Amino acid sequence: MKKIAILLFVLLQSQLLAQSPFTNGRLKVSDNKRYLVHQDGTPFFWLGDTAWELFHRLNREEADLYLKKRAEQGFTVVQAVALAELDGLTETNPYGDVPLQTNDPTKPNEAYFKHVDFIIDKAAQYGIVIAFLPTWGDKLFKNTWGKGPEIFTPDNALVYGRYVGSRYKNRENIIWVLGGDRNPREGSQDLAVWRAMARGIQEGVGGADKALMSYHSQPNGMAGGSSTWFHNDSWFDFNIHQNGHCRFTPVYDYISVSYNRQPTKPTMDAEPIYEDHPVCFNAGDLGISNAYDVRIYAYLDLFAGAHGHTYGCHDIWQMYSAKRPAVNNPHTYWYDALEFPGARQMAYVRKLITARPLLDRVPDQSLVVENNLGPAERIQATRGNDYAFIYSTVGKPFTVNPGKISGRSVTATWFDPRTGKTQPAGTFDNQQPKQFSPPSKGYGQDWVLVLDDADKNYPAF
Repeated sequence: MKKIAILLFVLLQSQLLAQSPFTNGRLKVSDNKRYLVHQDGTPFFWLGDTAWELFHRLNREEADLYLKKRAEQGFTVVQAVALAELDGLTETNPYGDVPLQTNDPTKPNEAYFKHVDFIIDKAAQYGIVIAFLPTWGDKLFKNTWGKGPEIFTPDNALVYGRYVGSRYKNRENIIWVLGGDRNPREGSQDLAVWRAMARGIQEGVGGADKALMSYHSQPNGMAGGSSTWFHNDSWFDFNIHQNGHCRFTPVYDYISVSYNRQPTKPTMDAEPIYEDHPVCFNAGDLGISNAYDVRIYAYLDLFAGAHGHTYGCHDIWQMYSAKRPAVNNPHTYWYDALEFPGARQMAYVRKLITARPLLDRVPDQSLVVENNLGPAERIQATRGNDYAFIYSTVGKPFTVNPGKISGRSVTATWFDPRTGKTQPAGTFDNQQPKQFSPPSKGYGQDWVLVLDDADKNYPAF
């Protein structure tokens, strides 16, 4: 009897743990329209991973392994697609199921979506939100890549949206993302299709207030990201950018464009350069991206005003293994790539951002004199009312202007994005400009200066 009681206690505790990440309610946009929060106002920091093929290519044991590891590493969001990019309509999932009968969006395959159900529920147990893409964009518009076939019309998009909305209306760990790496074409029915799908989702979940939604576009020089087309749509709650997997793209400027659009809506980079990815799809000339590449975009984007950030890995988005075809020459099987340094260093991003009041943080380049450098040596600054973070991409010295945060004196700390460790940098008068030189400089030597109102006595990281 004692063993049974212990087992029941352990089971109860595990059930409570599984429920605890969402006891604050589903997500919504904050009152100041800059961030995401739970229903009770608790701030939520989006630290995402791109696992586009999660539903399509992993079995349940593999999905559990993946989600558990990402939760342990501090990720809070996983981006995944129901009708996946890599032959997602005709290549079966590990259990032999395709998502639709006869490629008809009005005839979903129950067996396939039960597997999706399992993964979404498993994610909830680990405290992970699923950024759920109902379909990849090639099912509407193949462009120069993507297998398709093109199956969506406004009518069946409405039906399909209503289906997935109704199916997942009681899951609190869902954020809806339309688009699937496609920009709407002028003169086409694309806009009508996506708007019909959005309407269907809202109807399925039981109201617009229960469907937090965005759109995943391509880069293609669109400075406003997905807000270019949908900013004034009532269903469009926050903006998404992507940078095209290149180095030295000034995404911070793009973030600024959508950040300053009216009405105010949150913005972010949800597809930056992936780790272990051919840079600009040209490995021969430009090489393969590394942890430093992905760190740069995390800090520059967040400090430019993004509410959260998504990491990506070329081997993981496609769940590369010996069992599946590869895309663009990945190097490492997905389960080994989980330990790449860039992924582990994302935990330090979250550690930093959430160590100070989140909801009053704003971008502010007036903090530094050297405020207009290019991306290769960028100095990017953000602040709250009584703290500031300043990122130096290559450890370049910079001068801080006084009086931008509260307090007669400020406490300075260097934060190392490679390790998450800190070292003190002194206490200084907040009335005079002050130059700071990071502890090291050069390629890969990025640093964050943390400035705190000395009277606040913020805890160490």
